[in-house]
Amino acid sequence: MEQQLRLSESYAEKYERASHSVGISMWHFEWCTKYRYAMFRKEEQRALITACIRRAASLHGLKILELNVQPEHVHCVVAISLSMAPTKALQILKGCSAYLFFRANEKARLRYPRGHLWSPGKFAASLGFIQLETAKSYVRNQDVHHLGSPAL
Repeated sequence: MEQQLRLSESYAEKYERASHSVGISMWHFEWCTKYRYAMFRKEEQRALITACIRRAASLHGLKILELNVQPEHVHCVVAISLSMAPTKALQILKGCSAYLFFRANEKARLRYPRGHLWSPGKFAASLGFIQLETAKSYVRNQDVHHLGSPAL
């Protein structure tokens, strides 16, 4: 019982506190570029979309715990408030990052003239504190994971 009490106390400082709620909602998100084009092969483009995703998150109160951008898809582990739905968080990340990306990179409009950088599809899985490090490691090691796959 004492060990369980210590374990719950160690997680107590990690929870978000609001006026009528205590807790945290952590998610592993993944989404792809439209038509699965490899838009982020160049390091410059990859750095730009990473900055755009992080900026979109900071503007809307999302906390990105881990982020990895591949040439045609993105993996991230995000902590959101309990009052926000995961689909809303994905809408913010995808929509705002695309808007910021096209503002900073006008030539990308040649590939996507309608301004739809991301495909409508998405993946979302909820995480607990036990799974958090495993998910972070998975996202962090995507470069190694995709090293053996054929070039897209």
